[in-house]
Amino acid sequence: MEKFHTFTGIVAPLDRANVDTDAIIPKQFLKSIKRSGFGVNLFDEWRYLDHGEPGMDVSKRQINPDFVLNQKRYQGAQILLARDNFGCGSSREHAPWSLQDYGFKVIIAPSFADIFFNNCFKIGLLPITLDNTRMDQLFHAVNEIEGYTLTVDLQEQTLTMPNGERFTFEVDAFRKHCLLNGLDEIGLTLQHAEEIKQFELRRREEQPWLFST
Repeated sequence: MEKFHTFTGIVAPLDRANVDTDAIIPKQFLKSIKRSGFGVNLFDEWRYLDHGEPGMDVSKRQINPDFVLNQKRYQGAQILLARDNFGCGSSREHAPWSLQDYGFKVIIAPSFADIFFNNCFKIGLLPITLDNTRMDQLFHAVNEIEGYTLTVDLQEQTLTMPNGERFTFEVDAFRKHCLLNGLDEIGLTLQHAEEIKQFELRRREEQPWLFST
């Protein structure tokens, strides 16, 4: 998992509440356990006017010009603004995978579904919760200013607007530590690799009958 420190990215506004995981990545694309390859089908039913199926050549599909991510001003966006209860619905891990594969590093919303929220941290995608007043301010700014960016500083837990205004956000200390150090669950385990090795050696010496052929 990549380390997360500070970056500045273009912001895209998805002004919808209760966006569920089936809208984020429809069920027909859940045919792989790899974390890559899902970005082209992110919000598939909203991004395209035709019905999508795995293996389709997306370059030949009918683009929905009204959907926010298809608009030129939001190309290359790495920060997504959303509304309440983002990521509700099923517990599919593919939802955060598809957002990350598309290029998003941060999702900002007033609230998230619990499972989706937890799954984001496991892959290095940072979900940030802000109150509705602050969210309204950001949505207004993004809609008014083309190419609107935010600077995210995880160490300081701050978001900085182009005009220099800065405000803080909360993040669990352990999750922050993992993101800053690029540690997923496997990485955390491997930090104790030598202790695990020594335990296995002791167990083999103390209980050799368990390892006899």
